[in-house]
Amino acid sequence: MRRALAAVALALGLVMTGPARATDMQVLSFDDLAGWQADDHAAALDVFVQTCDQLDQPGWAALCALAGTVTDARAFFELFFRPVLIGGKNPALFTGYYEPELQGSPVRTPNFAYPIYRRPPEVVSGTQWLTREEIETGNHLRGRGLEIAWLGDPVDVFFLQVQGSGRIRLTDGTVVRVGFDGRNGHPYRSIGKELVRRGVFAAEQVSARVIQTWVRDNPGDGQQLLWHNPSYIFFREIRGIGADKGPIGAMGRSITPLRSIAVDPGFTPLGAPVWIEKAGVDPMRRLMIAQDTGGAITGAQRADIYYGTGAEAGQIAGRIRDGGRMVVLLPIDLAYAQASVD
Repeated sequence: MRRALAAVALALGLVMTGPARATDMQVLSFDDLAGWQADDHAAALDVFVQTCDQLDQPGWAALCALAGTVTDARAFFELFFRPVLIGGKNPALFTGYYEPELQGSPVRTPNFAYPIYRRPPEVVSGTQWLTREEIETGNHLRGRGLEIAWLGDPVDVFFLQVQGSGRIRLTDGTVVRVGFDGRNGHPYRSIGKELVRRGVFAAEQVSARVIQTWVRDNPGDGQQLLWHNPSYIFFREIRGIGADKGPIGAMGRSITPLRSIAVDPGFTPLGAPVWIEKAGVDPMRRLMIAQDTGGAITGAQRADIYYGTGAEAGQIAGRIRDGGRMVVLLPIDLAYAQASVD
């Protein structure tokens, strides 16, 4: 299989160029990846292929044309890619996210009084608009027909925005799926870190469930805490996706539980395979695909692991805050062109 792939590589022009040095980037070998041999590389390849057609940059397009034809997934990755450690001086931070399933209403009622909004036309990408507090206390969006649905709890609205997508079971029996459609341009601020700064909790105590409980138990201070994060997310309805499919990621395709991650595209190319070595109570050694982004996901060693849909996935995702490292797999020529060899 490897010999056949090598022949195809020559035919497609996938040849290695000489190394060039770059800052804080290091080419590794696959032997350096703990647990590499034991992973299900075919499962990772299936997810890679789902968004690979969007990788049309030099060095990627030919590999993507080949990816759907191979029968030995591990050989494919080992022959055509090299692991590149980016920003590896500090440990990685892994968190988790999921697709919530919430109860809601198509109209405002006493039990469902908190809206989620479509993006208003005056909100332009890359520019700052109103803050979260100004949106929620003002009349800028009310009465304009921008409401997609109404939820029963401001905490549900906030955490739906944190996750960036969700399913809402409406009182009329229908289910609406919503996905990210823009933000107000303000930076994301962690309310978990703010609780730690205030001395309410120690860092190791903070989780999504702990935050939700505290906000609900302290409605006045809880609302102020939510406003500490000025970032606000707008949604759109997602149609034509089967119930068995995941939410739409940043590449416009459904993401896959425990194989898709959100990354900072300033360091990790969207669509690239990424090897993660997550520490913690439930360590994970797995080849993931970078198919999503998030306002809180910044830096080279930062990833959000997608855990799936529903309450159980949410409970697991909410507990994840672990160290480790992440290593990007780049086509050989790009790896040696951008990184230094240890």
